[in-house]
Amino acid sequence: MPTRNRAQFINSLSGFKSANLIATQDKQGHTNVAIFSSVVHLGASPALVAFIMRPDTGQRHTLDNILETQVYTINQISETFYKQAHQTSARYPIDDSEFDMTGLHCGYLDQVPYVKESSLKYVVKLKEILPITLNNTQMVIGEITDVLCEESAITEDGYIDIEALQTVSVSGLDSYHSSQRLSRLNYAKPNIPSHEIEPSK
Repeated sequence: MPTRNRAQFINSLSGFKSANLIATQDKQGHTNVAIFSSVVHLGASPALVAFIMRPDTGQRHTLDNILETQVYTINQISETFYKQAHQTSARYPIDDSEFDMTGLHCGYLDQVPYVKESSLKYVVKLKEILPITLNNTQMVIGEITDVLCEESAITEDGYIDIEALQTVSVSGLDSYHSSQRLSRLNYAKPNIPSHEIEPSK
């Protein structure tokens, strides 16, 4: 397959993925924000998340800034600004902040930049970077230190209703989707007949 077609095809195989903006800045105060579809949960205690950094192509402002400051934010993308978020994937010069280029607005928590438009964002402190030699990518692992979220979206059991926040997902390289929850199910236990499985309240 042609290179671009192959990339689209292989990226589509994994189905719906989370859509997030990672916001960083260097020690000189130059901000950067870039879209990632590889953010994954690694554990709750400690609260660890990871994302995959593509091979070095000579322009990796996100990783360079994280290495320099050791902190960053992950910002969920919603229906209200997904087109602007997609535009951050363009290759801008280091002196041109994607915030300015796309019309997104930058806020700060303890001098760490975040995306004001995002209804759910969290500050992450770098913990470890694991090189993946098979394709020259890197898994960047961090610990969540602070969370900014609308309280109305958090239920008594700690569940965050990301659908209420109009969070979008992405498939392939450029297809964005809204969601519709089917149900929440009770904690799974062995030997329960399927007809006895009830959704959680």
